Amino acid sequence: MTIPGLLRPALAVAVLFGLAACGERGAATTSPSTARSVPAAADGLVLRAEYTGGFVSPSATTGRLPLVSVYADGRVLSEGPVAAIYPGPALPNVQVTKIDRRRVQGLVDQAMAAGVDDTSDLGMPPLADAPSTRFTVVTAAHTYVREAYALSETPAKGAGLTEEQQAARSKLSDLLTALTDTSAGQDSAPYAPAGIAALATPWLDRQDGLTQPDVPWPGPALPGEPMGGLPGLHCVTATGDQAQALLTAAGSATAATPWVTPDGSRWTVTFRPLLPDESSCADLAD
Repeated sequence: MTIPGLLRPALAVAVLFGLAACGERGAATTSPSTARSVPAAADGLVLRAEYTGGFVSPSATTGRLPLVSVYADGRVLSEGPVAAIYPGPALPNVQVTKIDRRRVQGLVDQAMAAGVDDTSDLGMPPLADAPSTRFTVVTAAHTYVREAYALSETPAKGAGLTEEQQAARSKLSDLLTALTDTSAGQDSAPYAPAGIAALATPWLDRQDGLTQPDVPWPGPALPGEPMGGLPGLHCVTATGDQAQALLTAAGSATAATPWVTPDGSRWTVTFRPLLPDESSCADLAD
């Protein structure tokens, strides 16, 4: 059958209109995070992945280091290997790696494509007491924060999650892998903090049969300021010579060392090096 000549222009217009409508509908379903690239912040923190919550003590939660922190100048900070001994060392092994600005921007692009700027529901896997993984992205115009509960612990079959939630969480898992791979460079070096926080709780004998020698406290007066509603947990910070004295003393101490103040009080102290974007105890609040 042939189409009359007079109908051909009208049919062509209808076809073009239909294709345009389909294109508009397709554009509406495109995720904003995959459709654009936004410039990273020009200075300071750009990207961070960290655990929040979970079944751990208040001092462990507050003193926990981020998994990875990426800064605009290319510094990548993460915690390096720690000797498998008991009790463990007093100081965490913070390492710094350097990447170029182009790679920093590439990580921001990957984070946006992974949906860190999205607000859709990521679901709640049926697991108790697991931590959440929090991603922070700082661009030239906005700061985006997204959390996924039990991101690493989610069962392989995604129990309790929809296919869409599983897909979104998979992108965030891939982002976390990319960030941790970035921090695992061969040219890493120990991080030299400008300041350090000391999280103090009254010392308790662990009843493990090990003798822990008392060490005189060389830092600011303990216990310090209370940490937002957390019972028995206090915090002080030190910079300059005082921070160096703390780092030196803690370098030969353990996590179970009793730190003794001039009045005879004994304290358990969790040492937390302050990262480049941190300056006070308030910065450590979850």
